[in-house]
Amino acid sequence: MDKKEEKLELTRAEEEIMQILWDIKKGFVKNIVERFPDPKPAYNTVSTIVRILENKGFVDHIAYGKTHEYYPLIARDDYRKQTLNSMLDNYFGGSFRQLASFFLRHEKLDMRELEEILELMKKEQIKKS
Repeated sequence: MDKKEEKLELTRAEEEIMQILWDIKKGFVKNIVERFPDPKPAYNTVSTIVRILENKGFVDHIAYGKTHEYYPLIARDDYRKQTLNSMLDNYFGGSFRQLASFFLRHEKLDMRELEEILELMKKEQIKKS
């Protein structure tokens, strides 16, 4: 695994914090803690995870004395794309057809939804042409 791939992997806790940062755009640790449902994680726990995210290159900060305001360095869509591509490669041989087949077999996707997806794909192809 190369350094870039390693950098883009998040633990569940890291991803929860990134979801909050993507929603609020920027914030202090206390702002992140406030967005968690009860029971809220400890301030120190969130602070530690934010620093890990900073070391991984996902967030950066603006310093106001000893206080830091954090903001994401990677866009949600970029992370979503990387995660989906990784899942496709690792579990479905890089094939969207195998992914769609999986969801159809496990009744997570019905034919109406599949037709809507195909229609969206056709519209995107027309935009690209």
